[in-house]
Amino acid sequence: MMALRYSPTLKNTGGIVLANIGGSFVSGHFAARHWVRALGNRALAVMALAVVAAPILAPIMAQAQTDEIQVYDGSIAEKGKFNLTWHNNFTPVGLKTPAFPGGLIPDKSLNGVTEWAYGVTDWFEAGLYLPLYSISQGRGATINGGKIRLLFTAPHADDRMFFYAINFEFSYNSKHWDPRTYTSEIRPIVGLHLHPFDIIVNPILDNSWIGGFRSLDFAPAIRLAYNVNAKSALAIEEYADYGPLRQFYRTSEQPHQLFGVIDHSSKLVNIEAGVGFGLTAGSDKVTLKLMLSRDLN
Repeated sequence: MMALRYSPTLKNTGGIVLANIGGSFVSGHFAARHWVRALGNRALAVMALAVVAAPILAPIMAQAQTDEIQVYDGSIAEKGKFNLTWHNNFTPVGLKTPAFPGGLIPDKSLNGVTEWAYGVTDWFEAGLYLPLYSISQGRGATINGGKIRLLFTAPHADDRMFFYAINFEFSYNSKHWDPRTYTSEIRPIVGLHLHPFDIIVNPILDNSWIGGFRSLDFAPAIRLAYNVNAKSALAIEEYADYGPLRQFYRTSEQPHQLFGVIDHSSKLVNIEAGVGFGLTAGSDKVTLKLMLSRDLN
């Protein structure tokens, strides 16, 4: 930003602000008239710049778009297996303003991605999200970027009562998807298989690579599931974004969504479908999600 050469000093005397003009402090209409003449169009330019820049410099508190609505349970593809998961979510009733200037409008948008995964060992899975796409109002079809994933887990997490894992994602973002080109995600995974119930927590930290540790964004996801049988489950999931660790958003500005979810697995395809409802003013009101997955070899 260009600096202003003219910079009068101020002091406060009993609540009256005095301006230093030519070495003397004066007040009232004389100071005001002098400032207007001195700054002229520059003052108007700075005011206009402040109005334009405010949405960019202020914290992003509206709910950003997402390609993946899922609580991770630490399970991975078997060693040597390729797996494909197709994520799609549609927002029939969502926020009508983008999360940042130039971003996508959530209302009536479709967002999705194909996730390609490979079981490297019984404790490590590598993944690639590509292409990441949207169909939204005002922009139509767009490609939003891509990301890679590294998931490390306790071997055979499905067979453990207590399981744990950690997932790292590294993203390249188009400007309309995220104001920052490079972002990442740190997703710890902990849970209990209590048969027939599952309790899973993902205390996610989103990393924008600016501002240090306190700028990490806390966006947890929680799942409580009832396994009807070995192939089907009913679940409640909650997704939230509290904001940066240095200072959480006000409650009304935090996105919170509660989903009802059905899971079913078969030899042909595994299905996870759900309907989510926003709980705060900062949330999309209704979101539908659908995940289809299967091993490819």
